[in-house]
Amino acid sequence: MAPRYKIKLTRPERESLEALTHKGQSNAHKFVHARALLLCDVAAYSGERWKVAEVADSLGVSERTVERLKHRFIEKGLDSALGPVARLVPSNQRFDGRFEARLIAQACSVAPDGRARWTLRLLAQKVIELQFSPSVSVMTVQRTLKKNELHPHLSQYWKIPPKANASFVANMEDVIDLYHAPYDPLFPLVCMDESNKQLIGEVHPPIPMAPGQIRTEDHEYIRNGVADIFIEVEPLGGRRHIEITTTRTRLDWAHFINGMLTERYPLATKVRLVMDNLNTHTTASLYEAFPPEQARRLAERLEIHYTPKHGSWLNIAEIELSVLQSQCLNRRIPNMDAMRRETSAWEADRNNRSRKTEWHFCNADARIKLKHLYPTL
Repeated sequence: MAPRYKIKLTRPERESLEALTHKGQSNAHKFVHARALLLCDVAAYSGERWKVAEVADSLGVSERTVERLKHRFIEKGLDSALGPVARLVPSNQRFDGRFEARLIAQACSVAPDGRARWTLRLLAQKVIELQFSPSVSVMTVQRTLKKNELHPHLSQYWKIPPKANASFVANMEDVIDLYHAPYDPLFPLVCMDESNKQLIGEVHPPIPMAPGQIRTEDHEYIRNGVADIFIEVEPLGGRRHIEITTTRTRLDWAHFINGMLTERYPLATKVRLVMDNLNTHTTASLYEAFPPEQARRLAERLEIHYTPKHGSWLNIAEIELSVLQSQCLNRRIPNMDAMRRETSAWEADRNNRSRKTEWHFCNADARIKLKHLYPTL
């Protein structure tokens, strides 16, 4: 296809450009543009002309730059072609601190109806609509957000604790102190927690991975119910235990505790148990599941320490659940038998490696870093 713009220099224009390139007194911008126009001049060559790609390659610029230069020369003349490129933003427009503050406030506000979050383009449109600036590019918005470490496209789930709450800090400091106590096999420290996993079966068998082909799973699946997960972790002993049940009632918790005390820690004088304050996590559940004599024996061997509400990050069992999810459960598991088999294999491997958890955060750190949680006297 014939080029859209053909450069045909007059004799005075060519002499002017040659003089500009030979004197060595012009800036690099003008020199490159002058050389490009001379090389693109169709009247200067009787044989084969220079192609745009060849001109761009010889001068170290892009083909798009050469095409734009030709366009400016044809539309606006030689002076415009040699001069600086017109700015998209008016030269008197400045994105000062006031503009930046208003943009940040807008990015931190709730997204408009029908939108889940702010995007760069949506923010740029809003800036013009609210007359923060007559015009703004998407890249300007992006640079402002990046400089101020704002990420409108990201969010995270977190247990937000209450401010200035004495109950929260009392339970927090109790658990933290417990984590720094020395190891004692007669008074083992055990953390326990619960979770669940939906059981999902395949409608069509997955296509296995092969060279150049990732594993492919059909989007269609079968719901086979939910498996409930009970996990206990001994941070200093490097041991953990998992049980899979169909429910997580008071009876399920009571039988899990019974197994902990009679099978896994039969020689312990008392187990120091850290867990969240769920309504099933009480010694009353033991009396619902067992005769009074047995329930009392079990209760006397428990020293319960509750994590504060919205403070589940203080439970080391949550860390272990996160590892279990990423290493074992992050896939489709079809039924209870498969769930028990897979979690049992994971548990055995972790216990054989004696994976321990070292807790370094102390109450002195909490009183500084989490000062806002403490009541003001």
